Amino acid sequence: MAGMLPRVLASALVLTCCAAQARLTKFDIEKRDAAAGYETLSGHFTGELDPKDAHNSIVTDIEKAPKNAHGMVEYTATFALVKPLDMARASGVLFYSVPNRGNGAPTVEPDGHVSVVSGWQADVKPRPGIQSITVPSVPGVTGPVSERFINIPNGTNTVDFTAAPYVALAYQKPATLDTAKASLTKRSANGTALPVASTAWAFADCTKVPFPGTPDPSRICAKDGFDPEAEYVLVFTAKDPLVLGVGYAATRDLNSFLRYAEKDDAGTANPVAGKIRWAMSRGNSQSGNFIRSYIHLGFNQDEAKRIVWDGVNPHIAARQLVLNLRFANPGGAAGVNEPGSEAVVWWNEYADKVRRRPTASLLTRCKATNTCPKVLETFGALEFWYLRESPNLVGTDAKADIPLPPNVRRYFMPGTGHGGGRGGFTTKAAAPPNGCVLPANPNPESDTMRALTKALVEWVTNGTEPPPSRYPHLDRNELAVPTSAAIGFRPIPGYPTPDGLINPVLDHDFGAEVNYNDISGVVTKQPPTVMRIITTLVPKVNEDGSDVGGVPSVLREAPLGSYLGWNPTATGFDKGKQCTLSGGFIPFATTKAERTRNGDHRLSLEERYTDHAGYVAAVKAAAEKAVGERFLLDEDAKRLVLEADASDVLAKR
Repeated sequence: MAGMLPRVLASALVLTCCAAQARLTKFDIEKRDAAAGYETLSGHFTGELDPKDAHNSIVTDIEKAPKNAHGMVEYTATFALVKPLDMARASGVLFYSVPNRGNGAPTVEPDGHVSVVSGWQADVKPRPGIQSITVPSVPGVTGPVSERFINIPNGTNTVDFTAAPYVALAYQKPATLDTAKASLTKRSANGTALPVASTAWAFADCTKVPFPGTPDPSRICAKDGFDPEAEYVLVFTAKDPLVLGVGYAATRDLNSFLRYAEKDDAGTANPVAGKIRWAMSRGNSQSGNFIRSYIHLGFNQDEAKRIVWDGVNPHIAARQLVLNLRFANPGGAAGVNEPGSEAVVWWNEYADKVRRRPTASLLTRCKATNTCPKVLETFGALEFWYLRESPNLVGTDAKADIPLPPNVRRYFMPGTGHGGGRGGFTTKAAAPPNGCVLPANPNPESDTMRALTKALVEWVTNGTEPPPSRYPHLDRNELAVPTSAAIGFRPIPGYPTPDGLINPVLDHDFGAEVNYNDISGVVTKQPPTVMRIITTLVPKVNEDGSDVGGVPSVLREAPLGSYLGWNPTATGFDKGKQCTLSGGFIPFATTKAERTRNGDHRLSLEERYTDHAGYVAAVKAAAEKAVGERFLLDEDAKRLVLEADASDVLAKR
């Protein structure tokens, strides 16, 4: 026993050291709920960051942030965690799900995984059911910000920045309410932007008091009201920016604490101490962009130089997150003049000669520290049409495929909207979503994602290789410029074509103080100058107008119509442009006579399947094929066949 004492003491010292270096200083469990063998814990955690540490110094403005008595920058965030009540049943896997705009909850994982969420987005208002974080602001610092307003309801004289959809400005307070030191422009749909006189609008609320109203830094009021047919662009100087990039470090620290630490600095025990062997992360859309930037900026190495996440799944995420710019708008989504595609978006080294940027990849930093995770990247068709997916695959010159490194797998889900549709087998088209022209696209991604999530866990925990990557390649002639002629889309009478719907990749100039590869630093130019339009490619389509390549769903393999990653906007200022995150659906005719009468070149349902039994057989064949390729779980395959059998597809009336 005496001979073992030094080793025991050494282990204790390592635990004490590592818990401190994780920089999560306080872990407060404020609520516990138990049900069905699982326990949900929620509360707050507090951390402090050394702004001089290389693991933190990349955070924009951290050196200017207020510091505590130890010279550290502090933060406090919420968390929620679900774990088995009996941790002997735990799988050893921690799954961190990145909240989207504060929305997110841990889930009961039947395989015994520990599920965690936490706050990281400091411009999200704290409220029940939302994950939030409090980070310092930098007093006295100012900078330009910009926001675009369209489709303002008729009769409106006051716009509230803190209300949807303009929440980006909620924390960006004007340095002065003097409108002569700001600008507001107005543009009709086909016109030139013209300035609104500084005397004709105010930073004010005019809903109760006539113009110039009650001064209010969170609202603008127009003397003659806002034109619902016009676009308005507001530019002003904001003050006291939040150090938003702290959200990356806080996420790192929480995951590192749960994975490695025994207790916090106050002695509170880590509730999963010693039970986590592997840590992984998943995130959709904005949350997937968070994962991409988190890895790119080096946050997958903690302050003790250990890997944090062994595997990640950024889903439907084509860009980097705009979190580490001064006065950033992390809730943006590839809108007009919004940054995010300026940064490195490719997983392998690529020289961006078009924009004269240094060679880099999303993995450059983690490769240098040997802390790169296994990456399972997944996305659908909408990401090409609206979220600027193209450079991720072929760079900014679009001349060749960028090869994937060995630790990355990529899966494209053809013919899907953002995140996939509701699924199901029915000939009844859903109503158009969000003011779009075409019916909602029902083509799902969820079934495929369940199988791929299992594949990621197996890849990380036991080294089982996931299925080979599947996505459209330029060298296989599966990508083209976004015109009907180039991609092979044949017009369907009575329906729109995709021509003119692409949301292009633009080369923006936000000023010389931005590190464009990292989308970090200080914006000095708002609105930005557009230097050039980057060549953008999209998948080619088959005879039905649905994308080729990738991992098709069972519904896409036994189609009831054309499943599209695009959908025109029906009304409003952006009429005729891509309807933001919505894909579309064009149903097949039931009979040959019907399609011939309509001038539709696509085969009818009866020509494809003959009858209901034929359709069910097609679904069964597609499901069995997907299971064999490991893109569908067996239990989901059985469910889908039962749903098809119970459907109205070619059923006798």
